Amino acid sequence: MRKILLILFFFVSLGIAIISMGELKNTWRTLKHGDIRFILLAILLLIFWTLNEAAGYRSLYQLMDVKEKFKHLVLLSSASSFINVVAPSGGFGGVAVFVDDAGKRGNPRGLAAAVGALYLFLEYSAFMIILGMGWVVFIRRNDLKPGEITASFIMLGIVVSMGILIYIGSHSNEKLGRILGWLAHRINQILWIFLHREYFHEIAAHEFGVEVADGLSILRTKHRGIVIPFLFALNSKFLQTLILGMTFLAFDVPFSIGTIVAGFASAYLFLIVSPTPYGIGIVETLLPLALTSLSVAWEDSVIITLMYRGITFWIPLVVGGISFRLLQNE
Repeated sequence: MRKILLILFFFVSLGIAIISMGELKNTWRTLKHGDIRFILLAILLLIFWTLNEAAGYRSLYQLMDVKEKFKHLVLLSSASSFINVVAPSGGFGGVAVFVDDAGKRGNPRGLAAAVGALYLFLEYSAFMIILGMGWVVFIRRNDLKPGEITASFIMLGIVVSMGILIYIGSHSNEKLGRILGWLAHRINQILWIFLHREYFHEIAAHEFGVEVADGLSILRTKHRGIVIPFLFALNSKFLQTLILGMTFLAFDVPFSIGTIVAGFASAYLFLIVSPTPYGIGIVETLLPLALTSLSVAWEDSVIITLMYRGITFWIPLVVGGISFRLLQNE
């Protein structure tokens, strides 16, 4: 079964690369015309971002009194980003990497899922702060568009829903189990029309919810311990914003702090609230429009978008694929 999954992920990744071949060529041409000093600084920030993510996961495991090797968490974090692209599910696909790894090593799967869910919630919550700052910039420049408003409220709905589920899980494992079982039942009803079989095992979903809640229960006594993981999540967004700033410097494009913050807010928003994996095609289309509305020339907006996506999407995708393969060989 594992070999089949590896083959499947390989072909999906190959398909994504083939579909985006034009973008890859344009990105390569763009990189060759940029200031190599700032490009290297952006890549260095990418490395710090990757290490920061692993540190965030480690802080959550420490909160739950579990010791994990930092090197192993770097691989897991990188591989989860890869899975979020080839098996898009709003970030939850990456949680499965931690759950599968815990199962292989005989650790509680529910605890790993709780760590993954908490990390995702903190990442999205930290982004909401950046998004709020981006809104201020757009409003001050009288340029907040309906698409950004709609996507922002969808993002807010995701964060609030996750927060409610985490709160319920931290106080009652049985309630979370019932909710996940109910969700599995509803999804099965919808998919039955197409599949003519149950897609989710409702009893297993209930039991898994109980396991996850056992991990979340630590929040009742150590809720203040969530501050450090949240700071790592906030730092993650800060590093990604700096990478965008480096792309402006690499091509000597004038900018203000407001332009960088609002630009990153738009890029990340449409990366999450996107019908395509990791915003492929969507971010490349909408980010130049957002930057243009922020008084950046169209040609510069396109170049910056290609550069930014090349560093924050394609490099992590390749590294994540390698990390996923290394984990499967352990």
